[in-house]
Amino acid sequence: MALALADSEALASPRVLSLDQCADQYVMALSPREAIVGVSARAGAPDSYLRGESADLPRRRATAEAVLAVRPNLVVRYWGGDSRLDRVLTRRQVRVVRIEEADRFDGVEANIRRVATAMGQGARGEALIGRLEAQLAASKGAFGGREALYLTPGGFTAGPGTLVDSILTAAGLRNAAPGPGYRPVSIESLVLKPPQQVVLGFFDGAGAASARWGLGRHGVARAVVDRRAIGSLPASVLGCPAWFAGDAVQALAEGARR
Repeated sequence: MALALADSEALASPRVLSLDQCADQYVMALSPREAIVGVSARAGAPDSYLRGESADLPRRRATAEAVLAVRPNLVVRYWGGDSRLDRVLTRRQVRVVRIEEADRFDGVEANIRRVATAMGQGARGEALIGRLEAQLAASKGAFGGREALYLTPGGFTAGPGTLVDSILTAAGLRNAAPGPGYRPVSIESLVLKPPQQVVLGFFDGAGAASARWGLGRHGVARAVVDRRAIGSLPASVLGCPAWFAGDAVQALAEGARR
């Protein structure tokens, strides 16, 4: 019976392909595996949230030729492929659904619903939304409004208007970023006005290695980090506006309660 239901679900689902690492996460989480005709070359990378689910899925390049060769009915993309690809696919009657930038959790939920609806997997989408909302509810106010500065190995922080700001706020932190958006942090500011607390991002794996000479690796910054870091968020939960941003909120909140 279970096998019959799985076969029926796959037949009812579109043949789906993802063009980049963020889209991979949505496709692997929402689509029946039998309906996935391809994921990106980075689906199994260390900073891919669902990398463990990607082992037996075919990798495809984000070109019109590679996509059309496997005859998908639905293509999911965040940044993958060039600007002409949408037009080519639309002319071939291939539906393209785009994951939009999101700086708040309602935008993340809209992304989940958009992709899930396109796949005919509304129930799976609502389950992910329910998981996210439960994490946010359980983490609310954990830090009681204490101030924290977000810092990457390259020396950048994230202020209002970013999903990182929403993650900090959801865990009960007050963002110490000097202004909106993503911007560099100066050594001078760390010396003259060191943050009360620091939340690290991308200090694991490739993100840290690629910025080994950035401010985040400077001796002054390291001294501040060593004394004041309250959490380190991996690249796998930060690189995509998706439901697993809730994992970042939960991890911070759990650290506050230890």
